[in-house]
Amino acid sequence: MSALTDPISGPADPVGLPDSVGPTAPVGPERILLGLNSFGDIGLGENGEPLAPAVVLRQLLEQAELADQSGLHAFGVGEHHRADFAVSAPEVFLAAAAARTENIRLGSAVTVLSSDDPIRVFQRFATVDALSQGRAEVMLGRGSFIESFPLFGLDLADYELLFEEKLELFDQARSQKPMHWEGQSRPNISGLRAFPTLENHLLPAWIGVGGTAQSVIRCAHYGYPIIFAIIGGEPRAFAPLLKLYREAMSKYGHPMQQIATHSPGHIAETDQQARDELFPHWIVSRNKIGAERGWGPGSREDFDQMCEPEGALYVGSPETVAQKVALLKKNLGVDRFDLKYSNGTLPHAAMMRSIELFGTAVAPRVAELLKEQA
Repeated sequence: MSALTDPISGPADPVGLPDSVGPTAPVGPERILLGLNSFGDIGLGENGEPLAPAVVLRQLLEQAELADQSGLHAFGVGEHHRADFAVSAPEVFLAAAAARTENIRLGSAVTVLSSDDPIRVFQRFATVDALSQGRAEVMLGRGSFIESFPLFGLDLADYELLFEEKLELFDQARSQKPMHWEGQSRPNISGLRAFPTLENHLLPAWIGVGGTAQSVIRCAHYGYPIIFAIIGGEPRAFAPLLKLYREAMSKYGHPMQQIATHSPGHIAETDQQARDELFPHWIVSRNKIGAERGWGPGSREDFDQMCEPEGALYVGSPETVAQKVALLKKNLGVDRFDLKYSNGTLPHAAMMRSIELFGTAVAPRVAELLKEQA
């Protein structure tokens, strides 16, 4: 069936709890959840050469531990298959993080469903959920890079079909009921179930989107919470898409789920320090990816403009970043904001300090500001 034309109500929880119960229910107008995510960006060693991916992954584990100790809501790692990022198997990392953390939610940011097996994705995250005692979540997306397609023998001509069909099959696996599925991307399934099952809940599953109405409607069709990647322009420009999501959720008969946004940023003691620390790393990464995608070169002026109150970069002192997060809540009414704190070759020590400030200084200040706004 077509995920965009055939409304469904979503599978019932196998133990009787409605899908709306749990960690993705809306949080209300006076609160916003704060999370972190990283792609495991490859940094530089003291000799100026790129660090080994193994070193970056061990540093990333330290960052997840600190995020947990700092009281943040969630920690996500993104899947990539290229030399500048260390994370290609998010679930393996998250399983290790589950053993080293206590409270923080652990997820992907995102899992590239188009080039994976949707049943295996469910099984791996169900395993992380068990190891973390119910703290796992998966964010599904098509990804902003295409390296996984040739790597796993897939045709880019099937880009839309693969995501459409695999999302439908994942949704059936997530229901923890017998699956009945037919499609073009793999053999049909009739009456089989995916294991392991979860304890008293469905696996929290998000869909990550860029800026298209079709992606928003697809997410609403399945009744999943949504996260918008906002890496340029002004966050408030996404207001029409958030409105569309809310309307589509109502049309499809789903209870409202959380709306989140994700943006890059960096926190230091002062605005100037934060900008000066991040810019040299941000510009190299931005221009490298930009050259691959046909963008013109960026500049310090562009960077500084994006750091202003209405810009997409959350860079500055704890007070500046807190004010931007509070403005995001005011303009868009989102339930959650995830900061992509790793940016290019930004050093591990700078990222650790940014994480600490985000949890211990930004988060309480945001709570104060939202009370004042109410």
